Amino acid sequence: MRVIFMGTPDFSVPALRAIAARHDVVAVYSQPPRAAGRGQKPRPSPVALAAQDLGVPVRTPARLRDPQDQADFAALDADVAVVVAYGLILPQPVLDAPRLGCLNIHASILPRWRGAAPIHRAILAGDAETGVAIMQMEAGLDTGPVLALTRTPIAADDTTASLHDRLSAMGADLICDVLDRLPLPAVLQPQDGVTYAAKIDKAEARIDWTLPAEQVDRQIRGMSPFPGAWCMIGDERVKLLASTVVSGQGDPGTVLPDFTVVCGSGAVRITLAQRAGKRPMTPADLLRGWALPPRLG
Repeated sequence: MRVIFMGTPDFSVPALRAIAARHDVVAVYSQPPRAAGRGQKPRPSPVALAAQDLGVPVRTPARLRDPQDQADFAALDADVAVVVAYGLILPQPVLDAPRLGCLNIHASILPRWRGAAPIHRAILAGDAETGVAIMQMEAGLDTGPVLALTRTPIAADDTTASLHDRLSAMGADLICDVLDRLPLPAVLQPQDGVTYAAKIDKAEARIDWTLPAEQVDRQIRGMSPFPGAWCMIGDERVKLLASTVVSGQGDPGTVLPDFTVVCGSGAVRITLAQRAGKRPMTPADLLRGWALPPRLG
């Protein structure tokens, strides 16, 4: 099958590699190189680097509104396009160009968590499970009918990072199964249960210790590793990257032994944290030679 692959971040790479092992990927579309690192030099996206490694031509248009870009896309004569966190809106001529249309790998159980940050939002909301949907794309935001769906429980110690990696691998397996069985019947998404996974705002990342421990724990895990839930320890801003809910009493923000912090109800034990400019550390490493104050801000 002739496949166009469209994706940008690390999440998309396993799907590209899996598809390329079984089908003819005629082109990869990805976001243009972005300035990164200390030197702020343009760096190709993870998908673009993977495509180069696979020997697949890479195209990086800034947008797909230009008629020539649309004509170039159609000229690839693809059977299907697979879209995974590409980052650009696809205009109707692009959606219509492949013989079997454009399929999207979306990291949620649609229609729950349509939009930009479904993995973060599932953890932040305390969802018991999430999954991956393969959706036939249309003009609306993640509104298309679903061809296949797989689920996974969200464990008490899952972070956005761990769930990201698991869903990425699940998506790669599921899209290969779908491509092998096309054409497939698609199921319209129900009208009930629609939620939107808004992009994470860094303003959401500061911890409010007056909230219940369960909510603080979800904030820490749901924002790990990016943008990183944080608090003030003395006059230093520190990211808290992993935690677990435990018992504890006192005023919110009070520090108990084993880097346990009292919340509005209950407490959380911090198991991974990161000082500015340092690597993530366990509490034992983090606190070596550095005493915690009685309360955190």
